Amino acid sequence: MNKLPSEAENWTRDFLTRLQHVDHSHADIALCVPLTHIASLTNVLVATTIRIGSQDISAHEEGAYTGEVSASMLKDLGVHYAIVGHSERREYHREDDALVRSKVQKALEHDLVPILCVGESLEQREAGDADSVVIGQLKADLEGVVLADANSIVIAYEPIWAIGTGKTATAEDAQTMSKTIRDTLTQLHPDIASDMRILYGGSMKPGNASELLSQADINGGLIGGASLNIDDLIAIVEAGK
Repeated sequence: MNKLPSEAENWTRDFLTRLQHVDHSHADIALCVPLTHIASLTNVLVATTIRIGSQDISAHEEGAYTGEVSASMLKDLGVHYAIVGHSERREYHREDDALVRSKVQKALEHDLVPILCVGESLEQREAGDADSVVIGQLKADLEGVVLADANSIVIAYEPIWAIGTGKTATAEDAQTMSKTIRDTLTQLHPDIASDMRILYGGSMKPGNASELLSQADINGGLIGGASLNIDDLIAIVEAGK
């Protein structure tokens, strides 16, 4: 929840100007922004390859759900991606796996690509439950979900224990869990799992992006605070070459 709509529009124009001077042909870039920013930024980005994503999505189609925003509304605005099950939604809004799964399905019904977030807390990791928690989330969130192809969904690993706790997740930590995620996806969707994208969402920044993005099962980043700084975001894009 950052930047006013007017500030976001100016930021995006500056970002596009800067991006023209670097090679980003290797990268698919999406800006997942607050609802208030989507319409104006879609217009700014209309002639570019950069996609717009929402930070959440309703599990409902329409009706008396005050404050909710449906998949069809987002699709009509030109949205391509929708973040689903972000750790902050799970924690602050008590979203459980059943609700997350409903949101994944609703996104897919409207040809939106859900970015499904999974990850363990510090307590869960220290208890030795990291793998079981993440595997459990994946299986519950994707139970009964039909995927047309590998590009239908994106998985983002959020090591909650390494975000704002003073703990550090190494590239090896990130790869180990990303491999666990890949193996689980192989069980669930064996024909497409090898081509599905897994993003790392644990405080990726210019200083660690290159090492993280060089890991076998990390295909990109779900960038948090670093995305607010144009220099940092462009450096991360370049690190993916």
